Amino acid sequence: MKRVAWVTDSTASLDDEMKAHPDLYAVPMSISLDGEQFLDTIDLTPEELYERLKSLKTPPKTSQPSVGEFKQLFDKLSLEYEEIIPILVSAKLSGTVSSSEQAAQLVDIPVTTIDSKILSYPLTVQIKQGMKWLKEGLSTESIKEKIEKLRETYEVYVLVGSLEQLHRSGRMSGMRYFLGSMLNIKPIIQISDGVLSIKDKARSEKKAMDKILSYLRESYEKFNIHEVYILYGLHQEAALKWKEELQLHFPSLRFSCHPIGATVGVHAGEHTIGISWYNGLDEN
Repeated sequence: MKRVAWVTDSTASLDDEMKAHPDLYAVPMSISLDGEQFLDTIDLTPEELYERLKSLKTPPKTSQPSVGEFKQLFDKLSLEYEEIIPILVSAKLSGTVSSSEQAAQLVDIPVTTIDSKILSYPLTVQIKQGMKWLKEGLSTESIKEKIEKLRETYEVYVLVGSLEQLHRSGRMSGMRYFLGSMLNIKPIIQISDGVLSIKDKARSEKKAMDKILSYLRESYEKFNIHEVYILYGLHQEAALKWKEELQLHFPSLRFSCHPIGATVGVHAGEHTIGISWYNGLDEN
C-alpha cells in the first residue's frame, strides 16, 4: 500500500482520533480582527476569539491558505510520502481548493485535491471514510469517486447564533437582519451543493428546532441513517442538551457533538448550533 498523506484545512472539526493521526495534516485559515492577523486553531482559543468579537471596531475577515503555504507543505510531505490527498472546505465558500490545486502543479509528488462541498465535522467524516477505503486497498481514483458520491448525500441545518454578527460580516443583507432581529425570526440555514442558503424560517428557536427535527425524521425513515453530528459555536452544553432531547426521539441513532470552528464562528456567532448527517453513509 502506498504511503499517502492526507491534508485538510482548519475549517475541519477534528476529533481526538484525527488530531493524533500521524498521516493527517491541517493547514490553518487566517483570521483578521481589527487589522491583527491570527492563524486559526494556533493563535487563539475559541474563548479568546469570541471575546474579541464582542469589541471589534470593524467586521472580522477570514482568508484561505496561500498557494505558497500548500506548496511548502507538499514539498515537505514529498520526502516521506508517495502521494497526497487534500480534502478541503467547499470551493464555493473558500478559495482553499484552488490554492491546493495550484500548488499541486508546482510539486513533483502526485496530489489529488477533493472539494468536500462542506466544512466542520462533516468534512472530517469524508477524511475518515477516505482513510478507511485506502486501508481496504482502493485506488486514489476510486477513493475520490466514492467521496464525491458520498458528499452529495449530506444534509446540514444551522441556527445562526447572531444575526448581527452575520450582518456585520457581510453574509446577510441589512433588511434581512432588521426583520430577523425585530420579529425574532430564526432563519434555518442549510448547506446544499457547497452553498449557504435559507431553508426555512421560524418565529422562535424552539419552533426552528422542531422543524429541523422533522427534517431528521424524514431522512431517518427514508434512508435508515445511523449517525448524526451536532455542531456548535462556543457553548457545548447547549449541544449536549439538544443531543439528549434528540436521543429520546431517535434512540437507535448515534449522536456526537463537535465545534464548528473559528472561521465559521466569526461569521455566525458563539451561540450558533446546527445538525448534520449523511444519507449515503454505510454502517461501519
